[in-house]
Amino acid sequence: MNKMWDLLRYENNTAITDELGTSATYGELYRTGRELAEAAGGRCLVASLCKNTIGSVAGYVSFMNSGIVPMLLSANLEKELLTNLLETYAPKFVWLPAEQADMFPWQPVYGCYDYTLLKTAYNREYPLHDDLALLLTTSGSTGSPKFVRQSYKNVLSNARSIAEYLELNETERPISTLPMNYTYGLSVINSHLLVGATLLLTDKGLMQKEFWSFFKEQEATSFGGVPYTYEMLERLRFFRMELPSLRYSTQAGGKLTPELHRKFAEYACEKGTKFIVMYGQCEATARMGYLPAEKAIEKCGSMGIAIPGGKFRLTDADGQDITEPHVTGELVYEGDNVTPGYAERGEDLIKGDERGGVLQTGDMAQFDEDGYYYIVGRKKRFLKIYGNRVNLDEIDRLIKARFDNIDCASAGVDDHMYIFVTDGEIAEEVKSFAAAKTGLNPAAFKTVVVSEIPKNDSGKTLYKELEKYYR
Repeated sequence: MNKMWDLLRYENNTAITDELGTSATYGELYRTGRELAEAAGGRCLVASLCKNTIGSVAGYVSFMNSGIVPMLLSANLEKELLTNLLETYAPKFVWLPAEQADMFPWQPVYGCYDYTLLKTAYNREYPLHDDLALLLTTSGSTGSPKFVRQSYKNVLSNARSIAEYLELNETERPISTLPMNYTYGLSVINSHLLVGATLLLTDKGLMQKEFWSFFKEQEATSFGGVPYTYEMLERLRFFRMELPSLRYSTQAGGKLTPELHRKFAEYACEKGTKFIVMYGQCEATARMGYLPAEKAIEKCGSMGIAIPGGKFRLTDADGQDITEPHVTGELVYEGDNVTPGYAERGEDLIKGDERGGVLQTGDMAQFDEDGYYYIVGRKKRFLKIYGNRVNLDEIDRLIKARFDNIDCASAGVDDHMYIFVTDGEIAEEVKSFAAAKTGLNPAAFKTVVVSEIPKNDSGKTLYKELEKYYR
């Protein structure tokens, strides 16, 4: 296993600066990393509770560079959900914010910056496949035990591709707008550390003045956002802001409306910056496609072409390749960043590659005469809510487990989930429960009371019949 990042190559460069004014050089990350790896005592599984802080990133870098496998989770994950995950996977350690260390009765064995390493009391340790680098959740903060297994080759190849098409170098100063336990946020860290750049870390949101003060004071050169981010920016009158240090912005995590895409593309063109729409999934490490900045206006609405080293194709219902433009088929991706598969329990961590570098994305798409791809719909039951992928079947399961004898069905469009229930008295409670379980803004959820949930003869919900309520 090779080291992910050659930290000593950029030893004196500032690797991270946070909003509190604390900084760490690449050399300091290297030395801290060695101490932390020594405290962990070699390759093992660590649950890492993530925040956008130096300690969180320093831990991640150490784990990845020393063969320790981090299971990346939100530091704000509900205690009960977290406990269930820890019991399912039995990690040897938990790396968490120092102020949360008293959540568990376990012994601290190391601390640096604002983080502490706790030695857990689990008496079993699951064997880890040699290629396994990290575990990322697929469903935001619902506490699902389903993780994507990512390999060292996956992470490194994807970081290199991103650095290549964004033309990154050590003068970059990206500001954090996304959680690092989210595949898009993590890809920003992975790709920029590869080139010796400086990460600007803040937990503040775009709606807070402190975010923009930090942005300007530290002369941030880029930021990334999901569709909801760009909707907020438009309301914040972003187009009137003076941000002379900004070089480019990126968008992923769901499809931006063509109108908003065009607005930001035209603004970037006018200001001499770049606006780059991207496409990806956790199952492909992070990125699969991107729309070159110079095509942002001409190909408005497109998610672009495959990243360097990757390849797209479309298949019809019979699995045959589609060769004519403007024909809808399932998008299939091939590349070194396609992950080996999933884990749903500790015993799955020994599994090898189950995909062979080919990913059926579940997205329906078309390509035009120039080979640029356009997402037109989804094959599977999930939504992107403010950039977080939420599995609708998982939501239904959680609601039914919480509310006895309830019949429900969730559906909707990106950023708007509709939960259909047959009992009006608990409608508001169901909505609050779904928002709390996902950790997402309640504004994204709406409950609709219906006399019955439409079903076919075999008892399967007819989701198509519910579309009249929201389309």
